[in-house]
Amino acid sequence: MIQKNPSSRPGHIRVTFELPSCVWADRIYVAGTFNDWDERAIPLVQGRDGVWRATVDLPAGQRHEFRYLIDGRWQTDYHADGFTDNIYGSHNSMVDLESART
Repeated sequence: MIQKNPSSRPGHIRVTFELPSCVWADRIYVAGTFNDWDERAIPLVQGRDGVWRATVDLPAGQRHEFRYLIDGRWQTDYHADGFTDNIYGSHNSMVDLESART
């Protein structure tokens, strides 16, 4: 799930990436066009409720591609705003901030 909220940073939207508590993993990261697909830059942290979360401020006015890296395996978020084919024969998830208000 993706939550979008206003950011205190001008021209940005605060985006929270969430995975449910039923996802069993040791490490989860989110990587995408917004961090040059850096596989370790943005870890999701498991809260007391068991839900995995990471919150980042992303530039508004564009679409951002992303995927989750769950214990070394790439996963698509099927609750994302959309999808696009990638060069590896699978799909990248999309978070759409084109019309988001800052």
